Amino acid sequence: MNDSTLTVRVARRTLAAKDIVVLDLEPAGTERLPMFEAGAHIDLHLPGGLVRQYSLCSDPMESGLYRIGILRDPNSRGGSVTVHEQLLPGSEITISTPRNLFPLAAGGGKSYLFGGGIGITPMIAMAYSLHHAKLAFELHYCGRSPEHMAFLDELGAAPFADKVFTHCDQVEPPAPANIATLLGGAADDSHVYVCGPKGFMDWVMDAARTMGFSQERIHHEYFQAEMELGGTSFEVVAAASGKEVAVGPNESIAQALTRIGIRVQMSCEQGVCGTCMCTVLEGIPEHRDSYQTDEEKAENDQIAVCCSRSLTPRLILDI
Repeated sequence: MNDSTLTVRVARRTLAAKDIVVLDLEPAGTERLPMFEAGAHIDLHLPGGLVRQYSLCSDPMESGLYRIGILRDPNSRGGSVTVHEQLLPGSEITISTPRNLFPLAAGGGKSYLFGGGIGITPMIAMAYSLHHAKLAFELHYCGRSPEHMAFLDELGAAPFADKVFTHCDQVEPPAPANIATLLGGAADDSHVYVCGPKGFMDWVMDAARTMGFSQERIHHEYFQAEMELGGTSFEVVAAASGKEVAVGPNESIAQALTRIGIRVQMSCEQGVCGTCMCTVLEGIPEHRDSYQTDEEKAENDQIAVCCSRSLTPRLILDI
């Protein structure tokens, strides 16, 4: 293995809620697992060549294991189904070292953590970190019903259990979160963190903006993108080789490049992780990723070739 990958073993597997499995991963050999910061994720290199990202939800201060929670997605492209069906206790698997695209902000005031469904996973690690640092926070776990919500027992027994609040839509009486009320007394130096389905995240972020939170105080991570597919054909030139290829209406730039022997490293294939980002030398991208900020997209110098397209007839990429 290279320096960025590790071999781990499934030490414990728990069906923690309806269609959610929680895996504790330990080193398969004598190597130690690197420490990680709250918000980090790992890549799982699954059978069949699939690579998928999952947030670490264990206490960052707890060495010796990585914990991840995976929802069996009915619209899975193979990743979550493979995890549920093949990663059993004792199974060995290759993972990446942790990467963090969703860190806690340095300093600042109170943190409001919102996890929707399986989006609770990075929030648990954040809660542990904030607790250890003796910083003010609230953790709001939103779901359909308790049977669809993993980690309830762990959170109920956590040393910060008094800062955990659950909100369920499909209970009697329904008890959904009221974001305006929850953020009503927030100070000017407080921050909002949110992860979950896109609709849930948009709802929380829109409410936070309405309550006066600036974009710099709203932090989010998409774990699944709602991708827009198809579009007009255009040409892509790979500058390193001079090779040129037509990208069809229903294929990605990455797929077109593969046809001419140029393989791009990819992971999520949904414009979420940033693995496939390429530098744009000429042309204007049509950004469809969820990885870049609006400011980064406006610069038009990077493109996620797994999902984005072109607004100009021709793109020249530094690849």
